[in-house]
Amino acid sequence: MTAMIELANAEKTFTMHLQGGVELPVVRGVSFHVEPGECVVLSGPSGAGKSSILKMIFGNYRCDGGRIGIRHHGSVIDLATAEPRQVLSIRRSTIGYVSQFLRAVPRVATIDVVAEPLIANGVVREEARARAGQLLRRLNIPERLWPLPPSTFSGGEQQRVNIARGFISDLPILLLDEPTASLDAANRAVVVELIAEKKTKGVAMVAIVHDDEIRHLIADRIVDVTSFAAAA
Repeated sequence: MTAMIELANAEKTFTMHLQGGVELPVVRGVSFHVEPGECVVLSGPSGAGKSSILKMIFGNYRCDGGRIGIRHHGSVIDLATAEPRQVLSIRRSTIGYVSQFLRAVPRVATIDVVAEPLIANGVVREEARARAGQLLRRLNIPERLWPLPPSTFSGGEQQRVNIARGFISDLPILLLDEPTASLDAANRAVVVELIAEKKTKGVAMVAIVHDDEIRHLIADRIVDVTSFAAAA
């Protein structure tokens, strides 16, 4: 396996415990791979399972069948059978995730929210904060806001902080769930640039993007997940 990510017949079913244990199939037969330096965009209607597939790759959702191979420190780990400690290790040093919503500790300064992933991987605080500042500046977050917690920001500003936090690390895999949602044209262009830079560094990316223009700017391949949707 030379791919950074390889899904083979992966599937996910939710059990509705509050509804008598009814099983709700979400996706079946999910099969695709992502090479280094490639951005694969998942397409399909709302509810087809795009976000569920991203969460399966990140290990938030346990894969119920099939295989999700992740290249981690030179070895391939199957997330379908990985131990929790392996999943945590992969998240810390291999897979970054940019969700639609910022989840940050309340009252922590924005500059530190963005710098935290670097500090957690051993980068000294001064360097981590300097790199965080560079990204915040590129994403048009004024320096006067950096000492403030992002919970005080507008939705668009919070999304840009989220993007900065997700892009700051030099991780080999990056998952993007609607990274340009809530952004104006200027900041969407910055995100497109950041994705292009990650490609040149060999980062493998999987993205969900509903904006047709952005999708075609960033996608090396488009995977239609409609065929993976499982009928209840």
